[in-house]
Amino acid sequence: MNESFTNIRHERSKKDFPHLKLEDGEYVELAFSRARIYLMAILGGAIASFVILFLVFIIVMSSGSFATDMGRNFLATVFLVVMVVIFLAGLISLRIYRGNKLFITNKRVMQFSMTSLVSSSVNIIDLKSIEDASFHQNSIFQKVFKYGTLRLSTVGDETTYTFPFSDISGEELKTIAYLVSNAKKQAHPPKHEE
Repeated sequence: MNESFTNIRHERSKKDFPHLKLEDGEYVELAFSRARIYLMAILGGAIASFVILFLVFIIVMSSGSFATDMGRNFLATVFLVVMVVIFLAGLISLRIYRGNKLFITNKRVMQFSMTSLVSSSVNIIDLKSIEDASFHQNSIFQKVFKYGTLRLSTVGDETTYTFPFSDISGEELKTIAYLVSNAKKQAHPPKHEE
């Protein structure tokens, strides 16, 4: 590839993904996050919880069981606390959702995984070390909503890295296979006979 074009893509990737520590001449080819169905589930769950809690509050307040002001104030305080807890749970879930990313550059794969606010990991694999890249869907739900698990197996210690709940298309998987093949060719160029 043209060196000036590589430099332009490198600078663009540094601008678009400032948190990545890219090597010289390295640029982002593909970037993935978790499937959008999970984002919709987080938002839908938070909204449904708010609506149900609000309806329960209205029904209870309109009944005569909390006739005293003290009873109504207590119920309003409990309602407010539960609403704040639901809101915070939604924010934490969104933070965890956004903390799961997979970047494939022209040289490496960088996986950022987060399972809670205090549990996260980073895996970085050279493309030339990848032996196999595959995408698996194991249920009808996954097929309908078009997400699954990306698996990258390495040469040597035979470690398998997975990126579950991803919505990678067939074309993107072909691009990953091409990048792996290209990295191996650059690492071991063919010998020319003289």
